[in-house]
Amino acid sequence: MSTEKSGHNMPEVKIDENRCVNCKTCISTCPMGVYVDKGDSVEVGAQEECIACMGCVAACPTNAIEVIE
Repeated sequence: MSTEKSGHNMPEVKIDENRCVNCKTCISTCPMGVYVDKGDSVEVGAQEECIACMGCVAACPTNAIEVIE
């Protein structure tokens, strides 16, 4: 579900933990710093910063990321 900030719907970022191989490509690809390195996993940390550029979706080698606008 998208949330609202300043009158605009914000995208929702999801990581499929069953597909994620912890390569951290999303961290290096995201220009907004949405992802957080938790050592043995990657989590969505600053979802409100997502601009839905879809760079992470395109870069993820296992298609583990979904951005819902």
